[in-house]
Amino acid sequence: MRDLVTGMSYLAKGQRWVGRNRRQWGFGLLPGLITLVGYAAALTVLVLRADDVVDWATPFADGWGSPWLGLFRGALTALFFGGCLLLALLSFTAVTLLVGQPFYEALSERVDLTEGGSAPSSGLPLWRELWISARESLAVLVRAALWGVLFFALGFVPFVGQTVVPAIGFCVSGFFLTEELTAVALQRRRVALKERLELLRSRKLLVLGFGVPLTLLFLLPLVAVFVMPGAVAGATLLARDLMGETGDDDEPDAGGAEVVSAPPASEW
Repeated sequence: MRDLVTGMSYLAKGQRWVGRNRRQWGFGLLPGLITLVGYAAALTVLVLRADDVVDWATPFADGWGSPWLGLFRGALTALFFGGCLLLALLSFTAVTLLVGQPFYEALSERVDLTEGGSAPSSGLPLWRELWISARESLAVLVRAALWGVLFFALGFVPFVGQTVVPAIGFCVSGFFLTEELTAVALQRRRVALKERLELLRSRKLLVLGFGVPLTLLFLLPLVAVFVMPGAVAGATLLARDLMGETGDDDEPDAGGAEVVSAPPASEW
């Protein structure tokens, strides 16, 4: 339970960090605002066309009488829209991080500098970092989508589908959301996706303590935009915890903060 509370504390510490560094917070808002506009347009179209999609996918129910046809397709429409919202929640973070890669990289580096006096660097050009980030984000989204399909199917199970399944869904969403956010700091340390997932699984309560409350906050689109910079800062603190970095051994030299490059990794 201690890890669970610690994970929540990193979320709060991240928000406090950007509160003390307003300029970083302001720059961090721009990618979220750009992404939000695009997602709002897509979800608006989805709301208008969801009924048509469900009707097209269930031609076998055309001959059903009332009220069964309406109840069946209404339930499917709700589940379809809920699944799309879950996918949007997960992909929103990935897309925002990709759009705002330079902004969030700088923010994460500043957190490292203030906490430990040094900021690890991948040593890769920006285009290479963007390619790796996009590739690994896609792999995470595929995993999340498979979970989404499973939860969609389990949603038809009476009682369990309306109680247990949503609770598990929030936990899974929180896990993948934390992975996306900690990737900003861990990619600079050249920790590949496979190793990142292993790190997160080794401290599940820590990850859920950070990710589940953030998932609930991200259900409100405008809140997600304003919380994102602090979430990146908090995820950097969490990443330092996962890597066992206390900051005590990384003192800056007399000329300023030392930037330490991570050793090469074959996956990169």
